[in-house]
Amino acid sequence: MSRVSSRSTATKVFVALGLTGLVLAAIVAVFLVLDSQRTVRAEAEHVTLAVAGAISADPGVVTALGGNDPSASLQPVAQRIMADSDVDFVTIMTVDGVRVTHADAENIGKPYVGTIPDQPRMLTEEYTGTLGPSVRTIAPVFDGAQHEGWVAVGVTVSSISETVASRLPIVIAWFLGLVVAGLIGALIARRATRRVTGDLEPTRVQDAVLAYESIRTLGEALRAQTHEHGNRMHTAIALMELGRTDEAIEVLAETSRQSQMLVDHAASGDGDPTVGALLLGKAAQAQERGVVWISDIIPNTPRSSLRAMDAITLLGNVIDNAIDAAAAGPEPRWVNVRLGPGTPNGVRFVVRDSGTGIPEEIIDRAFEFGVSTKPSETGGRGVGLALVRSIVDQAGGEIHISDAPTTVLITLPERTT
Repeated sequence: MSRVSSRSTATKVFVALGLTGLVLAAIVAVFLVLDSQRTVRAEAEHVTLAVAGAISADPGVVTALGGNDPSASLQPVAQRIMADSDVDFVTIMTVDGVRVTHADAENIGKPYVGTIPDQPRMLTEEYTGTLGPSVRTIAPVFDGAQHEGWVAVGVTVSSISETVASRLPIVIAWFLGLVVAGLIGALIARRATRRVTGDLEPTRVQDAVLAYESIRTLGEALRAQTHEHGNRMHTAIALMELGRTDEAIEVLAETSRQSQMLVDHAASGDGDPTVGALLLGKAAQAQERGVVWISDIIPNTPRSSLRAMDAITLLGNVIDNAIDAAAAGPEPRWVNVRLGPGTPNGVRFVVRDSGTGIPEEIIDRAFEFGVSTKPSETGGRGVGLALVRSIVDQAGGEIHISDAPTTVLITLPERTT
């Protein structure tokens, strides 16, 4: 049982949803990390801009820069600011860019490593200086209208990385939470799927769906055929009771002529009796709905490689769609079915109808599950053509849809045994 379960549809649904949840969780985690990096960098730019602006506007800094020993006055101030704020360096310098303060006192008196604007204005950039790569803002210091020096405030990239790393536990928590939520959803989906499919493998589930569609299609055809034949028999009997024997015979003869070609195909040695029987029922179904049935069965058409159940599902769904479209369209209402040999081998099946056609926005997606031209209240399920496409692909055939009039062309390999 465990071997069957490991390959069951329910288990495959669980694995697919679980992997999907894992991938989505990973994408969200990557997004959160990237967003955190962007946010921390933006915070660093904002902090350096604010601190640099505040220092450059401090009158004490202006006064100290004009004194005899600005380093003695400003280095303690810079160190205090670095200790109290989230910045890694505060460098105050002369107009020429000579440092009077630095995080490393040994660099005092040396030239500033970074971009000094041509004009006294604020500038934020990322630059690799004495302390390594950093996000920094440089601001001019004015004494009235006189430019007296510069203030550079920076946060190193390593500090930014450390801040991002400190937020990783939150990202990991989100990742694990999404993974757990995905697994819970996958478990619920597996339980729901198992209630419907048990431990059946996907191919057996598909067979079950095909069997249901086949029975539904064949049942509708037989019901319509029985109803149509009943109507004709009642009409013939009534005509006989009225003494109008010739007209009664004509009604019965017409019924015989319409059915004989399909019966001959079903009974022929090369023909497919399942297809012939299905077409016979669908002809009655079309007549019941006021749709003219036109069929062209080429003699000696070989049997396709499809199983009987697959053939009923495939042809039944295509013809049902054609009858529905014709019945809902303007007069004259007709369906044209042609069955003949393919070129050079195989079987060629063509269905045309007088309906209004398939909208352009749907025709390219007509074979997708859930896509249907039928209103929901009329029973449109968006499943039939998807099953048709699946059957044709598995058989190694081809299917095409064109418009004006709506035409479905199916080619299938010939049965070899």
